[in-house]
Amino acid sequence: MSSSAVFSGRAQSASSIVAAAAEGSHVLTIDGYSRTKGLGNGKFIKSGTFYVGGHRWFIKYYPDGEDYENSDWISIFLSFDSSDSTEVKARFGFSLLDHVGEPVPSYNNVSEGIRAFGSKNRSRGYPKFIKTKDLEESTYLKDDRFRVRCDVTVLKDEMEIRTEYSSPFVTVPPSDVNTHLGHLLSSGVEADVTFQVGEETFAAHRLLLGARSSVFMAELFGPMKEKHTSHIKIDDMEPRVFKAMLHYIYTDSLPEMEKDGIFVMSQHLLVAADRYGLDRLKLICEDKLCNYISTGTAATTLALAEQHGCKGLKEACFKFLRSPGNLKTIMDSDGFKHLTASCPSLLSELLANVAP
Repeated sequence: MSSSAVFSGRAQSASSIVAAAAEGSHVLTIDGYSRTKGLGNGKFIKSGTFYVGGHRWFIKYYPDGEDYENSDWISIFLSFDSSDSTEVKARFGFSLLDHVGEPVPSYNNVSEGIRAFGSKNRSRGYPKFIKTKDLEESTYLKDDRFRVRCDVTVLKDEMEIRTEYSSPFVTVPPSDVNTHLGHLLSSGVEADVTFQVGEETFAAHRLLLGARSSVFMAELFGPMKEKHTSHIKIDDMEPRVFKAMLHYIYTDSLPEMEKDGIFVMSQHLLVAADRYGLDRLKLICEDKLCNYISTGTAATTLALAEQHGCKGLKEACFKFLRSPGNLKTIMDSDGFKHLTASCPSLLSELLANVAP
């Protein structure tokens, strides 16, 4: 199955979970601020009562701080005004307002998550809302008055949960251009060039080959001799490898391969991809080969990586050979002899990366 088939026929649906809530706000004006100072640490002035979500609330304003540790701060709390055991869940926040009634960003505090208000926790807020000195030196205290806004969002006792399953009005299918181009390759319709690879012949389309490969572009449309011929012979490549490369060029995916043949095919395809400037195919093969590194393949894979400039595959081989015993195991293999003969300059780099 091609990679594009994974997404075909994908079911789509939508659902919603709606947490019903009531929102409200209350602006508290402290007029005559200087006269509230000296009330005493831990003592508060109560705001008027206001309603949000069917519940009564009020604000506690501590001009000298809510406790000893906050005596240099103005503390401000939201209180749930109820004498019974009712519990309410709410999110709240306090904002210092500027002269036009907009929240001051540096003093805009919102509770993290939903908070429960009840018999055990009737008041919640900010012991360190704003430093007394900072308020008195700011422009937000004018004519001995300033304003604070409390925003409250109360969750209803029961959440409204609504689940909907529906299809969108328009369903856009995944692109199937690769499927159409694959059919074009297999059908040979309007093919204008053939390739002789071993005993097999493959028909293809010049424009598509040139668009996908800079090497084919040069061979088929440049000054090279193949420009004026419709039959080209390919040497040094197996027919099955050329066929797989054509499949990739047309469909941007690899054909199905037998599991026990993936390693060898990936080696050959990497060489073909490097030869024809198919960088993405080369990386696909490089990635597959990283999963097949063993004491039986490390040496030949490292030689392949060196010869074709595969940095990631090369590093994967080095990492494998750093494991104790792996380098010693491969040194007597035919693959290591091939490595020393084909890439003698690699030995010093190998020892530098692998030796303890």
